[in-house]
Amino acid sequence: MKKKKVPHTYVIIFGVILLCAFLTWIIPGGQYVEHIGDDGVKTMVYQSVERVPQTWEVFSCFFTGFVDKADIIIFILIIGGAFWIVNDSKAFDVGTMSFLRKARELESNRFIQKIGIDNIIIFCIMLIFSIFGAVFGMSEETIPFCMVFVPLAISMGYDSITGICMVFIAAGLGFAGAILNPFTIGIAQSLSGLPLFSGIEYRLFCWLVINVFGFAWILRYANKVKRCPTSSLVYEADNYWRQLHSNQSVSIEYYTPKGAWISYVVLAVAQIAFAIEYPTSTLKIGNAVFEHLPFIPILAVAFTISSYFLLRKTVHFYIMSLLFFTVFYLVIGVMGYGWYISEIATLFLVMGLFAGIANGRGPNELVELFLAGCKDIMSAALIVGLAGGIIVILQEGKIIDTILYKMAEGMEGLGQIATVSLMYAIQTFINLFMPSGSAKAALTMPIMAPFADLIGMSKQATVMAYQFGDAFTNLITPTSGILMGVLGVSHIPYEKWFRWSWKFILSLIILGLILLVPTVLVPLNGF
Repeated sequence: MKKKKVPHTYVIIFGVILLCAFLTWIIPGGQYVEHIGDDGVKTMVYQSVERVPQTWEVFSCFFTGFVDKADIIIFILIIGGAFWIVNDSKAFDVGTMSFLRKARELESNRFIQKIGIDNIIIFCIMLIFSIFGAVFGMSEETIPFCMVFVPLAISMGYDSITGICMVFIAAGLGFAGAILNPFTIGIAQSLSGLPLFSGIEYRLFCWLVINVFGFAWILRYANKVKRCPTSSLVYEADNYWRQLHSNQSVSIEYYTPKGAWISYVVLAVAQIAFAIEYPTSTLKIGNAVFEHLPFIPILAVAFTISSYFLLRKTVHFYIMSLLFFTVFYLVIGVMGYGWYISEIATLFLVMGLFAGIANGRGPNELVELFLAGCKDIMSAALIVGLAGGIIVILQEGKIIDTILYKMAEGMEGLGQIATVSLMYAIQTFINLFMPSGSAKAALTMPIMAPFADLIGMSKQATVMAYQFGDAFTNLITPTSGILMGVLGVSHIPYEKWFRWSWKFILSLIILGLILLVPTVLVPLNGF
C-alpha cells in the first residue's frame, strides 16, 4: 500500500488561503472606524460595509503578500548570504568544537554531573533569549540566531527543533510574559489609559511560571531526542545540517591570513571612531531610562584587545568574536537607538563581509558566496511572502473586523471570569490571522478596555488577556512571517513543526487561561 504523502508547506498555506477566500463569501463585511465624542474621547465604532468576496485574489494576494512582507524577506536573504560567508570560514565548526570541549571539562564537577552540562547549556541560552523577549520584544531578531543554535543543537546530539526552542520558543515565552515589552504591553496599556508598565509584579510572576513550564517541556523533549535521535520528527530533515557540518569539518587548518589583520584594523578604527562620536548611550528598559552609559567605548576597547589575541591563535576564533560583538551591538542598537530590521540586517551583512575578508576571500568570491547563501535560503524567504497572502485575503475581504465584532457581542451578560476568558479566546483567535501585536492592540483594546469598565472588571485583566492571546499562537500560526522565516532558515517543514508543537502550544494556552483567573478574583498591585 502506497504511503500517504504529507502536503508540502506551500500547499498547506495555499489551502489556508482558499479557506479564507471562501469565508469572505459567507461572512458579512464590516470595519471599525474611530469615533471622537463630544467629550473628546476616542472610541472604535463598528460599521457594516459591503461584502467583498475574494476570487482571483487568491493568486494576486501572493504579490501583495510579498510586498507587505518585503522587509522580512529581504532580511532573510541578507542573513542567509552573510551566514554563508561565515560558514565558508569553518569558524562555526571550530567554535562549536571548542565550546563543547570546554563544556565537557566541567562535567568533572559532581553537581554539574547530576544536572547534566547539556541541560545547563540549553537552560542558560533559553533564559537569555526569554529575557530579550520579555524586555524588548525580541522576535524577528531570532531568525539569524537559529542559523547558529540549530547546528549547535545537532552537534550536541539533539535536533533542529531543540535548536529552535533554544532561541525562537524561548524568546516567545518571554514575549508572552512581556515584563517590559513596549510593543505589546506598552501600546495596550497606553490605549487602555493605564500607567505604563503598571502591574509589573504579577506579570513578572507570570513570566516565571510560563518559563518554568516551557523550559521543563523543552528539556524533557531534548533529553528524549538525545537518548533516541531517530525519535525526532525532523531526523531525516536534519540530514541537511549533518551533511553541511560534515562537509565543513574536513581538514580544518588553523591559520591567520593577511586579510584577517586588514579586517581587524578597519573594524577597530571604525569602532573607535564611533566610540568618539557616541561616548555615552541611553538605554530604555521598559519605563526605565539609563543615561550616560559608555557601552560603545567599552565594546570598542574590548573588541580591539580581544581580537588581537584571538587572531594570533587562528582566524576562526576572530570570526566567532565578530559574531559575539555583533550580538552585543544588536542589543545596544535595539534598546538604545531604536534599531529594527534594516539596521539589524545591515549589521549582519557587515559581519559577513568582514568575516569573508578575514578569511582571505576576494570581492568576486564574496559575491559568489553571498549569492549561494541567498539561493540556499530562498525557499524560506518565499514562504514568508506566501503566508502574508493569508492576511491580505482576510483584510481585502473585510471580514476580520466582523469576526471581532461578533465575538465581542458574545461577552454581554457574562461574569468576570467568563468575560476575561472570552476576551482571551478572541485575542487568541484573532492572532491566528493577525500576528502583529501592535496592530491587534490598536484594533481590540479600544473596544475591550471600555467594556471592562462597564462591567467593573480591571482593565489590567483585559491587557493580560491581550498579552497572552497575542503571544502563544505566534509560535504555530502559518500567518506569522517570523515563524515561517525561522522554520525556513532551519530547514524544518511546517507540517513537522505543527505535529510537534500543537500539544505544547495548547498547554501554554491553557496555562495562560489559569493565570488570568487571579486578575479578576485576587487583589493585585496595579490591578
